[in-house]
Amino acid sequence: MATAGTSSGANAQTTSTLNLNNTFMGKFKPAKIFKTAVEPVSPASPGGMSHRAMHQGPRHITGLTFDDRGDFVVTAAEDETFRLYSCKSGKHIKTLHSKKYGVDLPRFTHKNTAIVYASTKEDDTIRYHSLHDNKYLQYFKGHKARVITLEVSPINDGFMSGSVDRTVRLWDLRTPNCRGLLHLPSSPLVAYDSSGLVFAVAINNFSRILLYDMNNFDKEPIYMTSLSFSSNGKYLLVGTSGNAHYILDAFEGHLLAKLEGHVGLERTRLEANLSLNPAKGISGEEVSWTPDSKFVVGGSLDGKICIWDVQNLPVYTDEPIDLSRAPKILTPISALDGHPGPTRCVKFNPRFAMMATAGAELAFWLPDLVGDWL
Repeated sequence: MATAGTSSGANAQTTSTLNLNNTFMGKFKPAKIFKTAVEPVSPASPGGMSHRAMHQGPRHITGLTFDDRGDFVVTAAEDETFRLYSCKSGKHIKTLHSKKYGVDLPRFTHKNTAIVYASTKEDDTIRYHSLHDNKYLQYFKGHKARVITLEVSPINDGFMSGSVDRTVRLWDLRTPNCRGLLHLPSSPLVAYDSSGLVFAVAINNFSRILLYDMNNFDKEPIYMTSLSFSSNGKYLLVGTSGNAHYILDAFEGHLLAKLEGHVGLERTRLEANLSLNPAKGISGEEVSWTPDSKFVVGGSLDGKICIWDVQNLPVYTDEPIDLSRAPKILTPISALDGHPGPTRCVKFNPRFAMMATAGAELAFWLPDLVGDWL
């Protein structure tokens, strides 16, 4: 498998470097579909279907995470399982269950044998879990309501979480005690920048995004900006549940681009009506950067996978912020046919030319290069 936007591996005979471009991004096709990536809903009793089976359709994968090297991917699903897959062999390795506590927001630590994840029932504890021997390594207690955002530091054993209890908590894998706490006026979303020295907090009800210095997070935020940092540190990606995502200048805060062309995940079904007040819906994991920061990939309620070229963003160096200036409108260079239902998770492998998407099923994507080498 070729690497994407990174140097080739130690075995130079079997790996090479590919540069992502418009033509290349449009050639991705599903290389393997895992039809049994989620357990189907069982009837509540003989001859009868459960309430979810009748009214909410199939269970979905709600989150996925790659390890640092891009060798493995873990999914979390509404069937209360998390599953480990090999990106190199394209095979399912194992299924682990969390029936008592539920599982959501899986995140690899810097070891590919362990993850942290949020609970969905019983309590709101974050769990540190060994994939190797299926054991809990640590419990992180403190949140008083469901954890809705969870991210691991890119540089060390730190991680942070945000909850419906309107707090952000900072943790270290080596101790169960919370090492930092932010009280907020509304439920948050969180993200680290690539240096691990800055983190962003989005406050939904106020449409505000605050940037904090990791070493001085208890002070006033540095600047209002976005949530998901590009790998080069220049841009911030704001994913929304509506029909648009946004890119901002990470240093000066200018609104640079508006990404359109997908159907937002504020609704759970295409035929459902939007409410008057914006809501999260089933949005959360459906938009992300490619590792070289040249493209943004995202899911859609209609199952498509949208690819936006973000290589030519406006530059407003040393200019004051102009709130009346409209952002550059970007539409997908490709809208790939993806899942039969909502595409809730889309992430690009950090090392290989591979993408993983998920909804009611999991799909691994590889570029179809047949004919390109002739």
